[in-house]
Amino acid sequence: MEKKLIIAGFGGQGVILAGKILANAGMLENKKISLVPSYGPEMRGGTANCTVIIKDGEIYSPVVDHPDILVALNNPSLERFKPDVAPGGRIFFNSSLCLTKTQRKDLHYFGIPVSDMATDMGNVRVANVIMLGALIKETRLVKKDTISNKVLPELLSGKKSSLLELNRKALEEGIRYN
Repeated sequence: MEKKLIIAGFGGQGVILAGKILANAGMLENKKISLVPSYGPEMRGGTANCTVIIKDGEIYSPVVDHPDILVALNNPSLERFKPDVAPGGRIFFNSSLCLTKTQRKDLHYFGIPVSDMATDMGNVRVANVIMLGALIKETRLVKKDTISNKVLPELLSGKKSSLLELNRKALEEGIRYN
C-alpha cells in the first residue's frame, strides 16, 4: 500500500498539524512515512500545505506531483491542487468554504462541512481533525485508536493538554459524518 496526499488550506487551519497527526500515526503503525510542510510568506491567513506519503515499503522520494488524495480546507486550495490529483483519486473538501463548480469525472468527491461542524462544537480550529476523522473512515490509512490514544495525547501535551478531549470528539465527529 502506498498513498500520497496533499493537505492544503489557509495558515491557521491546522494543515501542518493534520499532516503531523497522519505521519505520526503511520509511524506508530510501522509504516514508512514522508511529511513535507510548505508555508506561504505569512503563517496565519497565508497559504499552507503539506505532502504526506504513507507506504508499507521504502519511500524513495518525498515529492508528490500527483496525489491519490487531496484534502482541501479552503476553495483556493481545492482549485490549485484538483488538477494534479491522480485519476481515480479522492478529494476531501471543506464544503463550508469550498465551491465545487467543476468536477472531474475521474475523481471521487467527499464534501464535509467541517468548519460548520467545528463551529457547532465551539471551536472552529478543530475542523482539521474532523476532516481527518472522515478521511480515515473512508480510506483506512491509519487506525482511529492510534490517533486518539497515542498521537493526540503526544501532540497535545503540556500547554495544549486542555485541547485533547475536544480533538478526540472532533475525530469522532468526522468518523460519524455520513
